[in-house]
Amino acid sequence: MTITQDPWETLHTSALLGTDRRPLPATALPLADAVDHADQATALLELAALATVRRRAGALPVPAAEPPGPPAPEDTRPELPEPAARRLAVLLAGRTGGGGGGTLANLTELLPQWLATARARGLRPPAALIPGLLDAARARSELRSDTVALAGPLGRWLAERNPDWRFVLRTTAQEPALEQDDPADHQLWHEGLFAERVTHLTLLRRRDPAAGLELLRSTWSTERAEDRLLFLDALQDGLSPADEPFLEAALGDRSKNVRATAAELLSTLPGSALAGRMAGRARAAVRLAGTGTHLLVTPPAECDAQMQRDGITPKSPTGRGERAWWFGELVAAAPLALWPESTGLKPEQLLALRVGDSMDETDSSWADDLREAWARAAVRQHDADWARALLGPAPVPPTRGVGRARSARATGAPAKLLAVLPPEERAAWTAAFIEVHGLGEAFQLLGACATPWTPPLSTAVVDALARAAASGAYPWSHSGVLGMTERALAPETADAVEELAAEAAPDSAWAETFARLAGTLRFRAAMLAELAG
Repeated sequence: MTITQDPWETLHTSALLGTDRRPLPATALPLADAVDHADQATALLELAALATVRRRAGALPVPAAEPPGPPAPEDTRPELPEPAARRLAVLLAGRTGGGGGGTLANLTELLPQWLATARARGLRPPAALIPGLLDAARARSELRSDTVALAGPLGRWLAERNPDWRFVLRTTAQEPALEQDDPADHQLWHEGLFAERVTHLTLLRRRDPAAGLELLRSTWSTERAEDRLLFLDALQDGLSPADEPFLEAALGDRSKNVRATAAELLSTLPGSALAGRMAGRARAAVRLAGTGTHLLVTPPAECDAQMQRDGITPKSPTGRGERAWWFGELVAAAPLALWPESTGLKPEQLLALRVGDSMDETDSSWADDLREAWARAAVRQHDADWARALLGPAPVPPTRGVGRARSARATGAPAKLLAVLPPEERAAWTAAFIEVHGLGEAFQLLGACATPWTPPLSTAVVDALARAAASGAYPWSHSGVLGMTERALAPETADAVEELAAEAAPDSAWAETFARLAGTLRFRAAMLAELAG
């Protein structure tokens, strides 16, 4: 192939190999008279520039794009105040807001709070910022619900024209006023993507649980096992005794995961037939001793066919002994009201009893299994009384000179039990725990508390950070909690954090950490004030 046939390919090859190995043939190249070939490298660049202009000049016009269709529907919500819009632009860019590198938190971590607050106030962002919002939500799924709600009709209009933003059409952001017997809804359920179908079912269950159940029932027998499993999860919205016949039938499903999910849903309905069957098994497995001083445990000897139909698997997936596994599963699925009714004792009294094996009343090896199962039942049934009893009273600091702090035993998963309690009670319990035990074991408890944290909980966290700094610990030993404080501490604690920064040794890691935290709290305070204005 000669150079004159494809001058651009020749230049490209010379650039890759180097003009020392592939010299430019000066007499053969087009446009060669326009450059000086004394310096081969310079000549290569000049010829490349000329060839580029030539290639672009020879481009042919393309057909005009089709009009994008009708404009987006009007959005009647009030627009963001101008300062709040500027703040959103800063958050989307991840900049430090003028404070200098490293003086504030990673601002993208504050975006969820900004979005939730703006959504709650019913505001809409400027149209120019909506593409940036959709890009951010595309990369972070936890932002999608709030972003889709804020983007409103313009966001949906844009998503219909940009495949990168198709998630908008599948995201549950609000509960639109769906029309009964809408043909478009029928088509979406039968022809839509799986995520779109789940979203549609979820919205319908929130508006009309009976209609949602009937829709699922209409195609249930033709759905794949993995799809049936996720569709069952959608029934949690509006779950009621009216769903029991469908769920009872699902106990015979060919998929063990579907059977297990159906059984778990039924166990949250205290009056269901499954709850009654589990209650009968639980009564046989745990009974109050004649003296009333302890509980006797008789775990199941086998996992029969009826237990398996009710969602208990014969083999333990956790490595526990089989009898312990069966015992825990049936107690966790039994209604918690069973125990006070059958024994006449309150949850606190039941938890105070010794636990023994029916073969040996002094054997307490079943105590942990029983308490752990009760904890799972309390979380599953959202029973605040049992959650309080299992957590125990809030930890109490030691009386001066008396010794170690006193703290109730939080059996099971304390964070999950805390989540059953009202937000204020959750925060108070966690604040007391931190006052006694510090931050070392508080990460999951803090994660269960509503944000922003209440002033008492925020004060307890700041005081614990001050104690950690004074003890000589390094900030990174509490990196998880510190990351949460930037998003969750009450902004009113900024003054106290600034005082800690001033008290810390200059140029120390704690001084830098506290200064950064104080700056972030000031930033959040301004951010929230702008949205309120």
